[in-house]
Amino acid sequence: MASGDSGTKKQKLNNSSSTAYKGAMAQNGMNGTQNPSIVHPEMGFYCFDVLYCQLHQLDPPKAPNFSNEAFPLFVTWMIGKDMRLRGCIGTFNAMHLHAGLKEYAATSAFKDSRFNPITRDEFPRLHVSVSILRHFEDGVDYLDWELGVHGILIEFHNEKGNKRTATYLPNVAEEQGWNQIQTIDSLLHKGGYKGSVTPDLRRSLKLKRYQCEKITVSYQEYITHLHNRRC
Repeated sequence: MASGDSGTKKQKLNNSSSTAYKGAMAQNGMNGTQNPSIVHPEMGFYCFDVLYCQLHQLDPPKAPNFSNEAFPLFVTWMIGKDMRLRGCIGTFNAMHLHAGLKEYAATSAFKDSRFNPITRDEFPRLHVSVSILRHFEDGVDYLDWELGVHGILIEFHNEKGNKRTATYLPNVAEEQGWNQIQTIDSLLHKGGYKGSVTPDLRRSLKLKRYQCEKITVSYQEYITHLHNRRC
C-alpha cells in the first residue's frame, strides 16, 4: 500500500460522467477509438458506489461491468471546488480491477494517515480519480524520467541505513511547479529522509518510472450516472 500524492497543494484533475463519456476521454487525453485504454468513467462511479455503501453500512455494490484485468492502481479522493486532496492510496502490486478498486476506494477514504476519515456530510462534495499504472521501466539514474509524463518510484536508504520507498504520480510535479531535482528532493523527504539531500544521495537512489491512465468523476456526475442507470 502506498500514498501517491504530496497533499501540499490542491489536486487539479479533470472530470467525466456517464453521459459525457466521450468528453471525459478527451479531457483525459484519450480517444476511445484511436487509443483504446483501460481506464473508464465507470470505475469512478464504482468507487462512489463503494464509498456510499461503506458510509451507510450497506452491503457492497454488485460487481461492475468494466474490465477485470490486473493492474497496479491508485484511488484519489478530492473535495470542494478547489479539489483539495482528501485521501490517496494505492498499490504497485497488480490487482484485478474489481477487487482492487473496491479495496482502495475505501482505504483511501478512511485510512490515509494524513487525513481524518471521510464522512457522510462530505460525500456530496467529493471527486474521485482512478489511476491505472502501466509501462514500468528502470531509470538509469535519478533524472531518467520526464516531467508530466512519468510517475516515479524511488528506493533509497535513510540516515539509519533502512531501505525506504516513495512515489509521486505523474501529475504531482507539474502541479506543484517543481523541476526534476525539486521533485526528487521532495520525494526523499516524503519517504522519511530527515537530513539535507546531497548530490551523492540523489545518485545513490534507485528510480523506476511509470505512466498512468487516469479518469476523474465528480459527485454531480455520479448522481447523473445513477439517474441514467435507473431510466
